[in-house]
Amino acid sequence: MSAEFLPGNRITLLETGSAYFPALRAAIDAAAREIHLETYIFEDDAIGRMIAAALCRAAKRGVAVRVLVDGFGAPEFPGKLMPSLEADGVQVLIYRREIARFRFRRHRLRRLHRKLVVVDARIAFVGGINIIDDINTPRHTPPRYDYAVRVEGPLLAHIHASARELWELVTWANFKRRLRAHMHPPVVTERLGSVLAAFLVRDNLRHRRDIEDAYMDAINAAKEEIVLANAYFLPGIRFRHALMNASQRGVRVIILLQGRVEYLLLHYASQALYGALLGAGVRLFEYHRSFLHAKVAAIDGKWATVGSSNIDPFSLMLAREANIVVRDRGFAGELRASLEAAMAHGAQELRREDWKRKPWYARLASWLAYSMVRLMIGIAGYGGRH
Repeated sequence: MSAEFLPGNRITLLETGSAYFPALRAAIDAAAREIHLETYIFEDDAIGRMIAAALCRAAKRGVAVRVLVDGFGAPEFPGKLMPSLEADGVQVLIYRREIARFRFRRHRLRRLHRKLVVVDARIAFVGGINIIDDINTPRHTPPRYDYAVRVEGPLLAHIHASARELWELVTWANFKRRLRAHMHPPVVTERLGSVLAAFLVRDNLRHRRDIEDAYMDAINAAKEEIVLANAYFLPGIRFRHALMNASQRGVRVIILLQGRVEYLLLHYASQALYGALLGAGVRLFEYHRSFLHAKVAAIDGKWATVGSSNIDPFSLMLAREANIVVRDRGFAGELRASLEAAMAHGAQELRREDWKRKPWYARLASWLAYSMVRLMIGIAGYGGRH
């Protein structure tokens, strides 16, 4: 399904939690009617408690507050933050409880990975930032590097409808009819800016490939430059061939990837693709300053996306995701400049000769990790050309 672009939006880029969380708290504190919040992680740390407190204040003053949290991404949430939220009148649902040990089921891999907030149907936040302190990282490294956007304008109609529909779906699935959202505020859709933008989701029904197809269309149409930053990068054949073909027809293709090891298997599986990409002329940068968590791209200085979807099988084939896609030179240029600064100050370029000098056993480990990930996908029943 092709993206429906709507004009007249105001899209504000928010870089890292230092920009995102104050904006989110301010919007929650100003809420008068309704709040929908969806997140993969809702951590019991300084940031999690700050946002939880703001949600409780909103509920106490009569705002309908609905919080949807993934059961695997936030396994401790039901026992820690959830009781106090519910005690203050916040409606809370858990999307698929934590995977039971030794009981593998394919459907349990389908997670809620969206990070989305809608306030009074007039302001939305979409991106890759969970409700967790940026400095809550392994080995206490500098803050995570990530993005979100604040959205105002006609696109709110699509974002609000998606949040409402998912809440209703999970409500019925959990047999909690008392939590149904019977009333909704009118959606504020007047033109507040000049940005042309679309809201895309990935699910397992009508929108299985919407986000991937948007990437593919933009990559295949690229004339000058593709700059892509992704935390967990394990594209399928179609996607990586599109990047290599773009490079070989003269497009500058630059990919910013995770340099620090956060998830061992995915980290080394991604490296199995480095040789082919570098051989096709794709430039690879590894971000080492902190943990890279971004899922963004800027193409030809006029197309950009910010969202929750990684370029890996779990995001593109299993999880619920949400991305904003923008056609606007001002926004795309701002994102491109931000990525350029990140590469200049926190990343190292990996050159083809450097990769060739890696010991054979290191490259073998990468291919073993890649094979293991592909095997896991096959067991889950999601093979094919991804």
